[in-house]
Amino acid sequence: MLFDLDWSILLGLFLASFSAGLIDSMVGGGGLIQIPALFGLLPGVNHATLLGTNKVSSVVGTTFAAGRYARVAKMPWNAVLPASLAALIGAFIGAYIVTQVSSQTLRLFLPVLLLLVAIYTFLKKDLGSIHAPKWGVKHERWLGAVIGLLIGLYDGFFGPGTGSFLMVAFVVLCGYDFLRATAGAKMVNIACNLASLAWFAPAGHVLLSLGLGMAVFNLLGAHVGTALAIRKGAGFIRKFLLAVVFVLICKTSYDSYWPLVSHSF
Repeated sequence: MLFDLDWSILLGLFLASFSAGLIDSMVGGGGLIQIPALFGLLPGVNHATLLGTNKVSSVVGTTFAAGRYARVAKMPWNAVLPASLAALIGAFIGAYIVTQVSSQTLRLFLPVLLLLVAIYTFLKKDLGSIHAPKWGVKHERWLGAVIGLLIGLYDGFFGPGTGSFLMVAFVVLCGYDFLRATAGAKMVNIACNLASLAWFAPAGHVLLSLGLGMAVFNLLGAHVGTALAIRKGAGFIRKFLLAVVFVLICKTSYDSYWPLVSHSF
């Protein structure tokens, strides 16, 4: 598949993959770039296959980013481990559902949810600047499991903004700072990607050679992104998160509502 594509299509996919790795490694939202690129440049390929190929590329960059963050920030395993295990289940179920039903209903609600995230993050100026866990070990584990299951289900079924949702959930609900929340989000994201691949790959919904080629550029982007986030700190991550969520709102609003508006004329 990889060598059968025109060079201009490959260039577009590789550039999108690099950009996705860079953004996703800092605040999530890499799917905002990589998934539309796959759908736009390979319009004749089944949508489940494009989503499966996206997971091959994403899991490589996410794994690298998680390793980098783990070396500089203590991983909050109390919430992250149960969240990752629950995400395996949620993402596998979500990946199955997306091959069976349309995600159109979820598309309509997503921009509203993202807007609420943006408003809350903007109003809370000190959000994620201090690491102050809110719960004891037992409660933190249960909360992590709930976060992982729900967002894992969303990731397997649809996906855009998963890393951003995970980060905000760890900051707001658990009281983590942005650096630890980002590290934790990467670990859960790995679980989501692997669980989704566990469904997509055996079902034949993966273009392996293309996914591996894109993975190289996703990895390069993740290398640049993690270095920036670690060097700049929580304030930079918060601002970048707001920027990415704003773009996500615009993109998902257009994708969800413009077809309905244009159809009415």
